[in-house]
Order: sequence, then structure tokens, then C-alpha cells
Amino acid sequence: MRIIMLRAVILGLALPTIGHAQSAQGDLSVTIYNNDLALIQDKRSLTLAVGRSRQEFPDVSAQIRPETVTLSASGTGIVEQNFDYDLLSPDKLMDKAVGQTVTLVRVNPATGAETRETAQVLANNGGTIVRIGERIEVLGNYGARVVFSSLPPNLRASPTLSVTLNTTTAGARPVTLSYLSRGFGWKADYVALFDEQAGKIDVQGWITLTNNSGTTFKDARTLLVAGAVGQASGQNYGSSRGSPRGPSGNRPGTESADRERLGDFYVYPIAGRPTIANAQQKQVSFLDVAGAPATKGYFFRNDWLGRQDNPVSCDTVLRFSSSREGGLGDALPAGIVRVYMRDGRGQPQFIGENSIDHTPMGSTLAVKTGEAFDVKVQPTMEKRERIQSDEWERSARYRITEAGKTTEFTVDRTITYWRSSMSYKITNARPQPVTVEVVQSGLDNWWHDTRVPSESIKGSQRSRDERVWMVNVPANGETVLTAQFDTRY
Repeated sequence: MRIIMLRAVILGLALPTIGHAQSAQGDLSVTIYNNDLALIQDKRSLTLAVGRSRQEFPDVSAQIRPETVTLSASGTGIVEQNFDYDLLSPDKLMDKAVGQTVTLVRVNPATGAETRETAQVLANNGGTIVRIGERIEVLGNYGARVVFSSLPPNLRASPTLSVTLNTTTAGARPVTLSYLSRGFGWKADYVALFDEQAGKIDVQGWITLTNNSGTTFKDARTLLVAGAVGQASGQNYGSSRGSPRGPSGNRPGTESADRERLGDFYVYPIAGRPTIANAQQKQVSFLDVAGAPATKGYFFRNDWLGRQDNPVSCDTVLRFSSSREGGLGDALPAGIVRVYMRDGRGQPQFIGENSIDHTPMGSTLAVKTGEAFDVKVQPTMEKRERIQSDEWERSARYRITEAGKTTEFTVDRTITYWRSSMSYKITNARPQPVTVEVVQSGLDNWWHDTRVPSESIKGSQRSRDERVWMVNVPANGETVLTAQFDTRY
């Protein structure tokens, strides 16, 4: 240090004075988002002198985004900041000692006597190579106790942010350090106990926090934000875009939940001030509802011209609501719903799980829990044939989709029309009757004109691409649904 100071005087450099935060962490607030992101606000007390001084803030997140750091303090501004994340460890200490002199302490296992030798560290690559006098030794896993005279200046016991401040008024003051960090996340998990006979469901909602930032945050005021905030990297976790291949019946609600909002997101505060330990998962409850109405149903979606050589199981679907009246009464963060039912002995047994997206209050949900053992469907392509133009015109009154604009044009070829005849055989081995929702998709494969000239059960058009039938199947029986589709291709 004396040499460094002497050089500074010779070169005419004004080195800043060095101070330290009076506590490693201060009054903490942590806001955690769904997409690997958190906002840390750390309020500490510092005593500052007039002019430039370097302040060290240990115990910041090891995954801090230094470019997002802001510091709020009266009469003080940031001149420069450095993030030191080279953490102290035996390997790092030995790496920094290459070219330096250390002391090796060996113990005679027979006598217990210690001997000390001075050694120069030549390399530390999968083993440590040292020069002792005129000989070279490989220490392996050090092979001796290594004593260092001092610590390298840029190795830290914990992640440390060094900030050079310029202060206009001396004295003690609160300083708030704010920054964004990776390594944080949270998710929602739901445990649902379904009573099929009563048509009721009990739901317990759990929030799971994860901290892989490399730092523990003690007694932190913690807020969770449900939603995906935009980031320049283009990553977008926790998106509310659902898969079109899931069961039908998911409808967004229009009720406002009694929760704090942050812009277009909901905020879920954690009661108390929990400690968010590094490399830890923490679970807290946020929802506890008993006796909400729920029903079970069956669902099958068939692709365009899809057929099966053997019957396949229908999806088992649990339907319930998040509305204030007759539902769970809350906005639901995206997560996994795990469903249980009581067996004949009254013990809850797991029957399936699936994910839900961020769900407004007042929504209806349809969650696939598994595939039915006793309820099967077999779609069959009975016939696919060409039809004449007069038959095409006859079925015009059955048109379910068509282009929005009529344009006259001339073609030099004969238009070919097709009629596809489908059957769907649904069997039920349960001792109770069931209703199966059968969906035929692919009706709008870019041709924009599909017609249904006949169907054995009246269906409804859910969209230009899907037609739906609610098929009642008797106990220990079967029902066959038939339908014809006329298309241009």
C-alpha cells in the first residue's frame, strides 16, 4: 500500500478516500417478477465527507445488472462505479498467488511436528506447482497447508459494488441503492381437492420463491408482480398466450380483483418480512377457498381428416370459475393446478395436473387433468368423394364460413369439390351416462369455405376452424356421431 501511495504522489494523482457502508445490508425491499428478474432497493446509512470518496456496498446480488444501478442520497452524486464479483475461494486465492511467495506448512504424521517452507507458486492448473529452493513440486490438492501473507485486493468475500461519490455536504444520511438483478423468480402452484359427487372444489394457492442470485436478502419487504414485464433481450416468460390445442371452455373474465395493481400487473405482497436465502425455495400461501362449484367433463379434438385405427381416450377436464360469486374470487397468477380426489377410504389421491395462464377474476377455466380410462372415441373417415357443382350449390345454405368479399373471376379449369364423411364412435364403460365434447378442427385450412350438409347431432360453430358437438353417451353404452363436410379442396 505504501508503494501505491508513493506512485500516486509522484504521478500527481488524487486518490479518493475509502469508506465502508456501516452495515452490509440495510432496509431491504425486493420486488420479484415472473421472468428471472427482481428490483432490489437497499436503504443504508452512510457518513460522507465533502469531496470524492469511494463507498463499498457488500452483499449486493451476484447477478446484479450494474448498468441499472441508481443511488439516491441528498447532496451526493455518482462519479464512477465498479462491480467486483471475483469471490474469495481456495482456488481463486491460489490462482491469484501465481508468481507470488507463500508458506507451506507440513505435519509429520508420525510425530505431529510442523515444518515450514517458503515456496513460489508457478502454476495452478488442475494442481498446484511450486518451486521450493532448487526443486519443483506438484502439490495436488495442495498437499500441505498453504499460508498467505495477505489477501489479493480484488478478491471479495461477498459480491461488492464500489461506488465513487462526490459529496457537497458532509455528514450522515440515508442512501438508497436500487438495481435490477437476475437469479430471482416466483411461480404459483395450486392444490385442488375435487368432490365430484358434490360438484365442489377446495383450492389452496401457494407461491414459490426462488433465489439463485448468489446473495441472501434478510428481512426483506417482498412484493411479487404477476405478469411479464418487457425486456430488451426479447425474452418473455410467463406469457398469457394459451395453447389452442387445450380443452375448450377457457374464457377470460371481466371482474376486477381486490388486489394492488402496478400498471397492467397485479401485485401480491408477502406478509411480514421474510428472509430470501440464496439457493433456497420458499413457499407462502396466498389463496384458500373451500366449496367452490366445479364440474368434470370429457373432451376430444380431431384434426382435419383425422382418423384412428383404434379407439383413443377422451381428455378428462375439470371446469371451475375464478369469479367473485360462485368461484375462487381472485385473479390467478400463471402456475400449475394439481388435482386430488378422495378414494373409497377417504384418502386424497392425485389424479392429474396442468398449467393455467395468468387468469383475470371472473374467468371460466377448463383444466385437463388426464385421459379417461372408460370413455373412448374412434374417429373414422367413412368416405371422401368428389361432388358435382350442382351438389355444391345445393349445400350452400349449410355454409359455415365464407370469404367476406365477392369477386368475379374466370378460370380455365373445372373446379373440383369434395365431400368428406366422418363418423365418431364414442363408448362409455362407466356406470353413469357422460357427455363428451367433440370438436372437429381444421375446417378453415386457408380455403375459407366449408359447409356441413348433414350431421346426426346438431352442432355449433365455435370459430371458422372448429365445429362442436355435445354428445350424450349412455351408461355402459355408445353413441355414434356422423357429419359431412363439403370443401373446395
